[in-house]
Amino acid sequence: MTNGNPKVTGPVLQVAGLTKSYRTAGEEIAVLRGVNLTVAAGETVALTGESGSGKSTLLHLIAGLDAADGGEIRLADAQVCELSDADRAEMRRDRLGLVFQQFNLIPSLTVDDNLAFQSRIAGRHDMAWHNELVERLGLGRLLKRYPEQLSGGQQQRVAIGRALAIKPLLLLADEPTGNLDEDTADEVLALARDLVARSGCGFLMVTHSARLAATLDRQVNLHAGVIA
Repeated sequence: MTNGNPKVTGPVLQVAGLTKSYRTAGEEIAVLRGVNLTVAAGETVALTGESGSGKSTLLHLIAGLDAADGGEIRLADAQVCELSDADRAEMRRDRLGLVFQQFNLIPSLTVDDNLAFQSRIAGRHDMAWHNELVERLGLGRLLKRYPEQLSGGQQQRVAIGRALAIKPLLLLADEPTGNLDEDTADEVLALARDLVARSGCGFLMVTHSARLAATLDRQVNLHAGVIA
């Protein structure tokens, strides 16, 4: 199978009434108090908010890495909160692209193999798309190198390419430029926006940078457990 996920018209992500609390030192802390959020196919959305406002928690819930207390998360036709652990893992493999501040590349694999890792596991490695990602991300001369031989910006390009190789329905990025200098951050994010537009997936990015947030289609702010 070489095709990506089927094209979705309308929202790829719908979050409604999402709640999440954590218990710490015997006290219950409400982090999310009824979050509502929609991301359309091909739309780029910046999620902003002060430290500790729950931005990463929200991304983890959307990705099925943690369970919500209440509310609904719909990824296209899938009700994420109702999926089993195995089905959530399959969703992350087949339908979601994840990019984090730490690049999370596999040290023992070359750039070429890191790029293809998720798409091969998902059974949808598309060589033409792989080659386009290599070209657009400027990785042609780096394919035989290992992550430790790359700069931070180069590693994050590989991470973005790996996440987009499956042509996901939604790309989730948590401070993806947090470890990069300003110029490199601008360059990497511009590449990500270009490739998101090319693949047609939704893009939700957590960022502290108002400057970077302004380059996306829309900005939403998480404050006091809700999206303003």
